[in-house]
Amino acid sequence: MAFVQAMAPAISHLLPYGEKAPITFSHGGLCNFRISNLKQVNFVASVHSQRNGIVLKRSKYRKFSVCAIKSEEEKENLVVKERSVSVVLLAGGKGKRMGSNMPKQYLPLLGQPIALYSFYTFSKMIEVKEIIVVCDPSYKDIFEDAGKDLQVNIKFAIPGKERQDSVFNGFQEIDSGSDLVCVHDSARPLATSKDIKKVMKDAWIHGAAVLGVPAKATIKEADIESFVVKTLDRKTLWEMQTPQVMRPSLLKAGFELVNREGLEVTDDVSIVEHLKHPVFITEGSYTNIKVTTPDDLLLAERILNMNATVLA
Repeated sequence: MAFVQAMAPAISHLLPYGEKAPITFSHGGLCNFRISNLKQVNFVASVHSQRNGIVLKRSKYRKFSVCAIKSEEEKENLVVKERSVSVVLLAGGKGKRMGSNMPKQYLPLLGQPIALYSFYTFSKMIEVKEIIVVCDPSYKDIFEDAGKDLQVNIKFAIPGKERQDSVFNGFQEIDSGSDLVCVHDSARPLATSKDIKKVMKDAWIHGAAVLGVPAKATIKEADIESFVVKTLDRKTLWEMQTPQVMRPSLLKAGFELVNREGLEVTDDVSIVEHLKHPVFITEGSYTNIKVTTPDDLLLAERILNMNATVLA
């Protein structure tokens, strides 16, 4: 604590307009650098210290800075509270690439609809208080029947025209007291509770986090005529997955910005990225595939069979 007090003068010079930043401490190693009468400004400041775990963040969507002071040991021992997470499960896609007469997420995978795999995984997690299923009403009964004996609340929302519209509709249904909102694509049936817990913890620490895996293939940027422009540095490239987890206040502010400026986003943390808020990448598993083609379905079956053999 004395270290933080000693750091206050050094941190204060990062704040706009030379305003003072008295420090108030709260439990959990968190402190707020509150700034009185501060107008919302487009300012982001960060102070990092690997040795002492100090991070200061401000953006135009917050009227105070939050300094997270946590040692690596504290971060390791941190747990997301029980029944504090709202899950938005996206199950409204059409799945045209699958070439089936029904959406891909409802096709049977070893006898069970694909969407129910992640549905059951989330329902068994003690951190989850509710699951908001975004689906066409004609498929509600699948989840209602599956959720009869579960210990989580099940809600429903209508899909939108685009993915971000579906996320927005699901977000409107979450409990106002939730600490985190976790968005997951039901076409990813193999997300493990271990990886989900990791990304939830990282979102709790950083405000927003997404599961991802380092890119294995060489990625090239091409022009509109399909000629190579340049080869991208694979060491800096990650393939994004779901779940993608964030604080509800961040997602709310992000949607306000996206809707106001008419922006289109392809994944959920992109909404937060538009706020200039950092998003942490939690390393996940290559087996967390998205089932979009018949080949993906066969691969998912092999992975499940392999896992069953290991557990046997």
